[in-house]
Amino acid sequence: MSATLELTQQLIGCRSVTPEDSGCQPLVVARLAPLGFHAETIARNGTTNLWLRRGRKRPTVVFAGHTDVVPPGPRDRWTSDPFVPAVRDGILFGRGASDMKSSVAAFAIAAEEFVRAHPDHRGSIALLLTSDEEGPATDGTVAVIEQLTAREEIIDYCIVGEPTSVEHLGDTIKNGRRGSLSGRLVVQGIQGHVAYPHLARNPVHLAAPALADLAAEVWDHGNAHFPPTTFQISNVRAGTGALNVIPGTCEVEFNLRFAPVSTAAALMQRIEEILRRHRLDFEITWTVGAQPFLTEPGRLSEALAAAIEVTVGRRPQLSTTGGTSDGRFIASICPQVVEFGPTNATIHKVDECIRLADLEPLKNVYRRTLEFLLTETET
Repeated sequence: MSATLELTQQLIGCRSVTPEDSGCQPLVVARLAPLGFHAETIARNGTTNLWLRRGRKRPTVVFAGHTDVVPPGPRDRWTSDPFVPAVRDGILFGRGASDMKSSVAAFAIAAEEFVRAHPDHRGSIALLLTSDEEGPATDGTVAVIEQLTAREEIIDYCIVGEPTSVEHLGDTIKNGRRGSLSGRLVVQGIQGHVAYPHLARNPVHLAAPALADLAAEVWDHGNAHFPPTTFQISNVRAGTGALNVIPGTCEVEFNLRFAPVSTAAALMQRIEEILRRHRLDFEITWTVGAQPFLTEPGRLSEALAAAIEVTVGRRPQLSTTGGTSDGRFIASICPQVVEFGPTNATIHKVDECIRLADLEPLKNVYRRTLEFLLTETET
């Protein structure tokens, strides 16, 4: 059994449903502390964060990831216990197998192998791990970044181990992410009997034309790096449960994933203008979940792409699609942040899994990226 597979299985065996770490981070510390990595736990409001660093010089290369996982759902839908790693037909099953305990294990073993081979490497290596990525993400990576900012620690390069590959390991690197803006809209009407609609005002009927306009709106056209901003309604609630009652209010929850060509403030203003144009009596609560970020092609993406090509013979494409990640927090203090990890076909699903054949190449990509960045080897 390879060290990467062994550590991945140990991590899967920890029932670390967000925001619990359940012993994952101490497993990583145990491997790297003997090699000179200084471990610092930064805990906040039930979230466990780990900053594990070797060296004080620049450049500083950081591997960032999370040890928490989403709930597995009903046990009887899984072929085997989601927190007991199982290998079947060359595939490792378990919650977190691809999102992202395999990346965390690969980070750790890559750093271990690199330091053993290059004990006097230039620069510094660090791991940033959190147990609050799958949850509200208010006390996780953001808390570590606040600490690093306060003491003026600098990060030059950061690889986030999110599962970015689509069809094959190494086909996609994320070099940015869209922003996320959510709204909770409450449209007021007048409750009444369905047989006497003239005595009531149905807020669902009132809201429907406005929602149709919002769904059809072209918010922007994106740019060379980002697709256009999207608007999606996620929840609609109204009524008392009775079939003969016109509801008094209609609640609508929606989300926009926006490109940097639009701002959250401008999108809020446009949406409220559309609602007022339809003469709705409404209240709206806004939540900016993430600001967009972009890392232009540069030293980090070139080194990572070269490591992927050497390891798996595949040239990755750069992409900014998908949801948010903790890269948005790290980008505030690090000029080059990219994401790379295993395939994402089964993340958050029942019987989440990863091909055993992808584990060692994943670790080797991370190790070779360190070699390109922290030795005299050039890509």
